[in-house]
Amino acid sequence: MGQSLLRRPDFMKLWIGESISVFGAQFSPLAIQIAAKNILDAQPIQFGILAFLGTVPFLLFGLPVGVWADRYRRKRTMIFADVGRALILACVPIAWLKGWLSIGEFYAVAFSTGTLTVFFEICYQSYLPTLVERSQLVDANSKLQASQATAGGVGPALAGAVIQVVSAPLAVFGDVVGYFSSAGFLSWIGRPEGYIANRAGRSAWRDMREGISVVFGDARLRSIAGCTATVNFFSSAWGAIMVPFMIQDFGFGSFEVGLVLAASAIGGILGAMLSQRIPRGIGVGGTIIAGAVLFSLAPLAIYFASGGLALPVLATAMSLSSFAGIIYNVSSVSFRQALVSLSVQGRVNATNRTIVWGTIPIGGLLGGVLGQTFGYHQAIGIAVSLGAFTFLWLVFSPVRRIRVIPELPEIGEDLVP
Repeated sequence: MGQSLLRRPDFMKLWIGESISVFGAQFSPLAIQIAAKNILDAQPIQFGILAFLGTVPFLLFGLPVGVWADRYRRKRTMIFADVGRALILACVPIAWLKGWLSIGEFYAVAFSTGTLTVFFEICYQSYLPTLVERSQLVDANSKLQASQATAGGVGPALAGAVIQVVSAPLAVFGDVVGYFSSAGFLSWIGRPEGYIANRAGRSAWRDMREGISVVFGDARLRSIAGCTATVNFFSSAWGAIMVPFMIQDFGFGSFEVGLVLAASAIGGILGAMLSQRIPRGIGVGGTIIAGAVLFSLAPLAIYFASGGLALPVLATAMSLSSFAGIIYNVSSVSFRQALVSLSVQGRVNATNRTIVWGTIPIGGLLGGVLGQTFGYHQAIGIAVSLGAFTFLWLVFSPVRRIRVIPELPEIGEDLVP
């Protein structure tokens, strides 16, 4: 076991910068939706397009960005992505003040920031193993996931309060501050990233195939990717219509909706706190499977919620889902990062992200179509029922035999520092 992560300045800079960034990133999604509705009177299909454009870049660009991440300095790419997202989002309040705001601008902002997020996220997961030892990956990922879980619950409530005070377009500056802060902390990291292999002249297609072959060639990685992609597909379907469902079917106001989101955050924080302890008891593979079972089945309660018990039932379901998702993510991501060498981290992470995030925009559109066709309640019932079988990807796979995080990479050769 290496030095405590709290005593590693470079990891702390990454963690602090990422924490500020993910809190700030809660402002623009809510602010843009409210501005689109209240200022531009956007229609439901336009909200679906916004959600689609924000996530479809992972499907379009994930694999080539993975090649980029293994050819160029990841930290530098992350800094450029942060600065780029900050500058693009700064155009929203400026356009509003100038009277130029339009749904077309929101489409452009969603797609361009989504594209830069592909670069950041793929490089980010590949960069972390260069800052910490493999034995510390679970600890590192649990800390980062705790920040994301807290931001996901507290951030929207804080963003809503800010929007009430300064207006939706101006609240987008919260993201701008967050991204610039993240870039600043990343720039402050002094540890050399390590040797990046010179792949000039190599075929990008060949490099992409290598990343794909690692994920699909290892039954454990393949099963985890399939499980994550499936749960993302169905959860994005019911998640896309969750808020209007709560408002229309139960008459929830913003306070009740906020309580449900806060419960989700509480579950996520608890999951992050226990994400190191649980694998010690039931193993890494057992933790991944247990998380998958829980996040597959817990959303079923959403469909059966009714009457005066709706609020506690929905809050409990969301909290359990978030708890399960965090313990699953920490163990599965840490396992993947430790399993493969630094030389292929970018392409493996890109392949995985393309698979597991590529289903999100499709699932979101499906949720809108189901809601439009059957109504919110029946649409959610269809999505959570089909999603309940997600854990079957893992139950009969070699994942159940994973006991610990690998000490050394089993796939590829590590880079020379």
